[in-house]
Amino acid sequence: MERNATVAEIPILMPNLGNEVNEAQIDEWLVKIGDHVEEGDQIIVVTTPKVTLELEAPASGVVSSQLVAADDIAEGGDTLGVVTTDA
Repeated sequence: MERNATVAEIPILMPNLGNEVNEAQIDEWLVKIGDHVEEGDQIIVVTTPKVTLELEAPASGVVSSQLVAADDIAEGGDTLGVVTTDA
């Protein structure tokens, strides 16, 4: 008996960084489209006026899209990319 795999697309979201910080600059993607990531892997470097952060993969799977590029500005809650996973 063959099992049907369910594919899930998990958004990579810019976190809300606090009351005083509404946006951050995308410095660098640490992965490419097609790369396999594990949940918690560091995948994007972002900078605010006060801090540089490395954002983590929200799930294990394959990076299927990058919706922002280096030097783009993103706000809290923006979708930065997508990880596609077999659930």
